Amino acid sequence: MRRLVCFLLAAVGMAPVGAHAQMQPHRAEYALRLGSAANAPRIGTAVQDLTQDCAGWRLKRDILTEIALTASWKMNLSSQLDAEELRTGNALRYRTVQVQNGSTREFKGRVQRSDKEIRAEITYPEGPPAQFVLPPPTLLPIAAIDHLIERLRANAAAFPALMFDAEVIGDVFLIDVTELEGERLRSARPADKPVALPKAKSWPVYMTFTRGRQQAQRPLFAVSAQIFENGVLDRLTVETGLVTVTADLQSLEMRPAPTCPRS
Repeated sequence: MRRLVCFLLAAVGMAPVGAHAQMQPHRAEYALRLGSAANAPRIGTAVQDLTQDCAGWRLKRDILTEIALTASWKMNLSSQLDAEELRTGNALRYRTVQVQNGSTREFKGRVQRSDKEIRAEITYPEGPPAQFVLPPPTLLPIAAIDHLIERLRANAAAFPALMFDAEVIGDVFLIDVTELEGERLRSARPADKPVALPKAKSWPVYMTFTRGRQQAQRPLFAVSAQIFENGVLDRLTVETGLVTVTADLQSLEMRPAPTCPRS
């Protein structure tokens, strides 16, 4: 279950910042539910807070869930991510704290791209830091959404992307993206209050997530979502093969981007 919730976070936050990047700072809160039915039980919340200055991006993500597996067995889980990514998309520093039924684990990491390679270093609660080289096309979290939007704008119906993940596997995901035809996503839930969505173009997409270093394996999970051209996501559905978790936008605050000198 801990990995399931982290999968959802990876989906909410999947995001090199390109020359025409349109990602916009915002704060979004999501309701998490177990299942995709209209009356699916609510199991928690996820909040994504994305700010920007002229140096780069600051991403804070906070998730809190309580899942009742049986009448007497409940699982409480929280996950917090605090990350900073350079405007160029060439460096990332992050801290992840996950608490499951009172047991805390903390991870710290950094990713740096140079002319020769892109290298990651991750510090775990136990053992020495892990150091490894990532595939050259790997995108950092904020950068990946810009890449996704640019490809959708270019009418690419299907395409792959490599993204570094700081919460689920601490490595590279291969994401295969397919634009869905028409309105194939589930509708809004009757119990939810209407949210003022961005007046921007959006696309329904379906994505599968596979370990980037073990691409012969089956995908770990799949995600469908509505993605807006300013980076906001809604109507997320995460399918692991064993269980389905959904995330619906409950509140949204768009923020102005800073005015920065051109580099």
